[in-house]
Amino acid sequence: MTTTFLVPDMTCDHCEKTVRGALAEALPGSSVNIDLAAHTVTVAGDAAKAEDAIRDVGYSPERAA
Repeated sequence: MTTTFLVPDMTCDHCEKTVRGALAEALPGSSVNIDLAAHTVTVAGDAAKAEDAIRDVGYSPERAA
């Protein structure tokens, strides 16, 4: 299952690297696509784990409709 999150407080390359690293640790091998300009993260795998991983590194993900 693929889930897209809006992460409005993800604003720079460092933010992207931090979020990508957290997701790689929480969901090894999962596909992650980050659109920094749109502040979105699309991830394949367990949505709850992904959301927790993003929150754990200090960001505020919201599931996109």
